[in-house]
Amino acid sequence: VHAAGIGTPGSLRDTDLDEFASVVRAKIAGAVHLDALLGERPLDAFVLFSSIAGIWGSGGQGAYAAANAYLDALAEARRGRGLAGTAVAWGPWGDGGMAEGPAQEQLRRRGLPVMNPQSAIEALAAAIDDREVALAVADVDWARFALPFQAVRSGRLLDEIDEARAALTAAAPGAESAADADALRRSLTGLPAAERERVVLDLIRKNAATVLGHTAPGGVDVDRGFLELGFDSLTGVELRNALSADLGLPLPATLIFDYPSPLVLAEHVLDQLAGPEAGGDPEEQQVRQVLSRIPVERLRAAGLLDTLLGLAQTGPEAPDAPPATDDDGEDLAELDVSELVRLALDGTES
Repeated sequence: VHAAGIGTPGSLRDTDLDEFASVVRAKIAGAVHLDALLGERPLDAFVLFSSIAGIWGSGGQGAYAAANAYLDALAEARRGRGLAGTAVAWGPWGDGGMAEGPAQEQLRRRGLPVMNPQSAIEALAAAIDDREVALAVADVDWARFALPFQAVRSGRLLDEIDEARAALTAAAPGAESAADADALRRSLTGLPAAERERVVLDLIRKNAATVLGHTAPGGVDVDRGFLELGFDSLTGVELRNALSADLGLPLPATLIFDYPSPLVLAEHVLDQLAGPEAGGDPEEQQVRQVLSRIPVERLRAAGLLDTLLGLAQTGPEAPDAPPATDDDGEDLAELDVSELVRLALDGTES
C-alpha cells in the first residue's frame, strides 16, 4: 500500500521546476520503486493512494494532480502486465487526512466534506475484493459541487451520476423572484441613467462583498475584474445565485466569466431589467455583444475594421457612403451575426 504524498498549493505559473519536482517525487518515486522491487511477484493487492485532484483537478494543485494521474496510469500498466494493481482517487479524509485546517472548510464549501475513515476503509476493501483498477471514492455534496464544476469546464464526467444531474437541474434559476424584479424595475423607472446604474452597482457590490466575506462593499472596485477581486468558480456561482434571487433574473452560472467586472455586469443587468423594448433590437444587441468579444487585431486581419468603422459613421448626419461590402462583394449591412463572425474567423485563418 503506497500512501505517501505531499500537497504544496501554488499555481503552475508560480511554481518552479524544483517545487514541482518535490511534489511529484513524493507521490511517484515510491510507487515506481515498489513496482520495480516487487517485479513480477504475485500479490494479493498492490494499492496506490491517488487523489480526486488527478480526476477533475484541484485549484492550485497542478503538480499534485499530475502526480496522482501518474499513479492511476501505473495501476493500469500493472494490470496490463497481468499483475495486481488498484489506484483509489480519494476525496478528503477526516481525522488526520491531508485536508486540515482552512483547506478542510474550503473543500466543504465546494461540496467535498471530509470522509469518515471507517467508511473509506470499507470502500477500499470493496475495491480490492472487486479487483477494481482505478476508481474515485469521495463524499460529494452534489448540490454544492456540480454547478460550480460545470460552470468553468464542459465535459461529460458527471453525466452518468444521477445526483449530479439532479443538482444541475434543480439549480436552474426559476421565476420565483419575479415580484422582486418587478419592484426593482418600478423603482428604477424615471431615474436618470446614472442613478439607475448606481443602484444596480450597489446591489452587485453588496452581494459580491458578502460572498467574499468583506464587512462592507467598499472593497469591491467596480472596474476590477471579478477574478482579480478573488472570485473563483464557486464564489462566482454564489454571486449568481444571490443576484438571481434579488433580481428574479435567469443569470448564467458563468456570470463572472461572461461579464468580468461589476461595471460590465451592471450594464448587462440593466439591459435585462429594461427588457427588449428599452434595450433596442435583440439582434442588434447580439451583434454588439459578439463584436465586443472579437479583438481589434482579428477584425483588422479579416479586413473588416475599416468597414465597421465606416458603418459606425453612417447615419442621418454622416456623409453619404457606398454600401459596405466584404472582399467577396457581400453587403455587410445585410449579414446576420453568424455570417459576420464567419467573416472575422475566415479572415484570421486565411
